[in-house]
This record gives sequence, C-alpha cells and structure tokens, in this order.
Amino acid sequence: MAPEVVRAFAARTLDSFSARDHSEAQAALESGDIAYLPRIGFNVGSGARFLSERWSDGKSKNISLRAGDGQVRGAAGSGEELAELAALLERFARFSDTVVGRLLPGYADHLRRAGTSFRPFEITQRKSSWRKDDTRLHVDSFPSNPTRGVRLLRVFCNVNPQGVPRVWRVGEPFAQFAQRFQGRMRRPRPWLARAMHCIGITKQRRSAYDDLMLQLHDGAKADAGYQKASPQREFAFPAGTTWMAFTDQVLHAAMSGQHAFEQTYLLAPGALGDPEKSPLRVLERMTGTSLA
Repeated sequence: MAPEVVRAFAARTLDSFSARDHSEAQAALESGDIAYLPRIGFNVGSGARFLSERWSDGKSKNISLRAGDGQVRGAAGSGEELAELAALLERFARFSDTVVGRLLPGYADHLRRAGTSFRPFEITQRKSSWRKDDTRLHVDSFPSNPTRGVRLLRVFCNVNPQGVPRVWRVGEPFAQFAQRFQGRMRRPRPWLARAMHCIGITKQRRSAYDDLMLQLHDGAKADAGYQKASPQREFAFPAGTTWMAFTDQVLHAAMSGQHAFEQTYLLAPGALGDPEKSPLRVLERMTGTSLA
C-alpha cells in the first residue's frame, strides 16, 4: 500500500484557518500529500442548471476558461448561455483564489492563475487513448505546454448534485516512482525540443526536465503491471468538498465521479518552502545534472 497521503483540515469556513493550518498545509503539499477540506465546498447556486453533459460541445472532456480569456471553450449553447457558463467558471476561479490565499498565504505573491475547467462527464463513460486516460496513475505533464520546472498546484471541488463521490487512486511518493522508472528513461534530446518549438508543436522549448516528466507520465500510463500492482490507495472525495495537490508530484488517477471543477495555478520552485522536495530537484539529484 502507498502511504496515507490525504491530509484533512477541519476548518468550516475560509476565515477559520489557523497559523498552524497554514504551515501544515504547505508542508503537506510540498511533501506530496493532498490537502483536503471536507467542510468547505463551492456553492454552484444558480449555476446548477449547467451540471449536465448537454452543455458540452461533444469534442472536449472539459468545459474551460483560459487565464485572462473570457471565452468559454468546449461548450455548446446560445451566446447568452455561454456567457453565463463563463461567469460560473470565473466565479469558481475566484473561489479557488480565496481558498489558496487563505490556506497558503506563503504562496500568495507567487501564484499565477492558469486554466479553469468544469468536468461534466461521468469518468467511467469517457473513452480515450491510454496516453489520455486519466483513470491510469500518472503525474501531470503536458506535451504542448512545457513548464520548465514550474509547479502545478490544482484545486478540485466535487459539486455532484446527487451526492456521488469522486474517487481517486493515489500512488507512491514521487522519488520512489522516479527511481523505479529511471532505468527505462532515455536521455533528453535538445535538438528535438528546439525543432518542436520552431514548428509550433510546443508553446515554448521543452527543457530536459519536461522531457523526463513526459517519459514518466507515459511510462506509468503504458505499464499495465505498474497500474495494477504498484503501491496505491483509493480515496473517495464526497460531494461538497474541496481538495488540492501538486499534481506534477502526486501520482493520481480519477476513477469515477461526475461534475467537478478544477483550477490550476503555476508556482515557481523558488517560492516553495522546501524547493528540494520538488520534482525538478528530485530528478536533478537522480540524474546528477541541471535539468531546467
């Protein structure tokens, strides 16, 4: 079994986090745990009518907003309806801003808001390739959007109106996972990273870190034996709850559930309380070279 990695914080409101909560939550997240808020949830309010698959355009698994862009993506509806849906996503983004700001004040001046998304589909009904199958344990790494070591902090809320939990599997610690796959990893290819950026496949040039993280992402998802037999735990997040994690560090898989919101933030490794625990530093120690 993987270690217990879900760390619950009992605060009932966003104004009731203590100084101890601040330090413990930051330390837990940087150690690869999930910060879980069982008594705090996002109030969908009048947006409840959008908790349906019918608002999807049928092409994307998520309905989303990009940072700084008021146009909703992956959705279908009239202009007025799409504007209301965009407003709901923006309201969730502001809720997430408050959650992170109140629980993790040490990060407040360093976080950059990225994409906001709503996931309307039942996970078990979505079919995809093994590489895009998020029911397989993985760490987040994006082929077209390199991070160069910047952390991915994500806030999740289960808003299922029928009270259905969102079930995750959570795997072993990142360092243990990386060491397990080290022997399979090829050396990064800088010439390929330059070429992919030049022809527009990637938004910026992949670093050696991005190359290794993609190999870890794909290696875990492609290995059926690892998916079945590796150290892991299952956790059900009830409707009306919130949780957050550095998903570039936490091995996770979403197994079942429907109707969840997600907000992504970017955080430079230097803003961490303990940068040595970041995936970048773990991989640099493992390879004995600078990767950023």
